[in-house]
Amino acid sequence: MPDRRKHRGKHPEDARLFGPEAQGALRAAVADLSLLLTRGYAEKSALKLVGDRFALDERQRRAVMRATCSDESRERRRAHQAAPEELRGRPLVIDGYNVLTTVEAALAAGVILAARDGTCRDIAGLHGTYRKVEETLPALALLGRALDDLGVAECRWYLDSPVSNSGRLKTVMLEVAARSGWPWKVEVVPSPDRVLIESGEIVATSDSAILDRCGRWFNLARAVVAARVPQAFVVELSSPPEGDVHGS
Repeated sequence: MPDRRKHRGKHPEDARLFGPEAQGALRAAVADLSLLLTRGYAEKSALKLVGDRFALDERQRRAVMRATCSDESRERRRAHQAAPEELRGRPLVIDGYNVLTTVEAALAAGVILAARDGTCRDIAGLHGTYRKVEETLPALALLGRALDDLGVAECRWYLDSPVSNSGRLKTVMLEVAARSGWPWKVEVVPSPDRVLIESGEIVATSDSAILDRCGRWFNLARAVVAARVPQAFVVELSSPPEGDVHGS
């Protein structure tokens, strides 16, 4: 069956699964899972243990996993995070799908997870195929204006070639940048993770595998959601909370 979704990330059960009555258990689950990961437990078995304890459904378990990290990872990510003023006059390399789909989901009122490491993530991530949605162009516009305001000298976006429609998205992004005079380059590569980790530049991503191995990184998706998407459905899953994403 063809994918006919027009929006990114919204699910009909999310108001129940991630509403105020559910958030206390979800935060407690993130705290417990983080403790187990810090002590060296395997992710899969630890998630099952915690998910069963709190009677979480599959979507909630996925959210808890995406919001969780060990103490070691959290401290490493905090130590390497760049402040906005560090971007002025410098190039920024961007994990294209990671950043774009998070902002698309925020605009679509999909659940945005305020994770333990301070990042924002959507629940599902992206697997296999990218489909342009109604939020794509507005999301690119928000990101472009934010990057312009930050004074970034050049934006180098990287998209995954194994993901279908990456070439089409590249064309769209370059057209949007050209109309606004934004200094964007867009490359479709087999493994953006490797390119970003080895770039030597500040990286914009919330991908855990990259954050644990890159040099300096910037919390771009969270900055854009906080400042430019006030209607976003943000679920705070750090415990204790890291602070309101809209006040960060």
